[in-house]
Amino acid sequence: MTVIPAGTHTLGPAEGQLLVKVFREGVAARVGHDLVFEVSDWNAKVAVDPAEPAATTVEASAAVTSLRIVDFSGGAKPLTRSDRADIKRNIEEKVLDTRRFPTIDFRSTGVSVSGGSRATVSGQLTIAGTTRPTDIALTVDGDRVRGRMTVLQSNWGIKPFTALMGALRVRDAVEIELDLRLPGGA
Repeated sequence: MTVIPAGTHTLGPAEGQLLVKVFREGVAARVGHDLVFEVSDWNAKVAVDPAEPAATTVEASAAVTSLRIVDFSGGAKPLTRSDRADIKRNIEEKVLDTRRFPTIDFRSTGVSVSGGSRATVSGQLTIAGTTRPTDIALTVDGDRVRGRMTVLQSNWGIKPFTALMGALRVRDAVEIELDLRLPGGA
């Protein structure tokens, strides 16, 4: 990925957006909402050697308490301020236990580059105290890098949120997307 200048770069919300998308399912899915959260407190350190792109390293951390709903769809009614507070409390207290595990962390173990504009960053993702391997697919377009990954909550020991005696559930698969401006990009 020779479009990123050599050196160590620190990235955060000023350089772009980190989104978490959750979707509903179950027999009562139509009363729930698909949600898009923005992570407003995150940081990443990327060390790049353009002569050896596969040696690029990435370390990132996101504060779980910084998740905020930026969009929603579906549902029997719009989300109220109280609904948003309940969702945030459920995530922090029941789903991810932020008192014990305040951050979600990623540390790369390898990078494979294909065609100069695509890369896969492999690494270890730690969520709620459980670390598992995962991959992030990246695409570089001009001075932007976009990435996407799917996280199955159950793979990290997380029981997806349920309501209405299980008739409304959050899907196990959660989509993570990033869209960043490259430092001194192409």
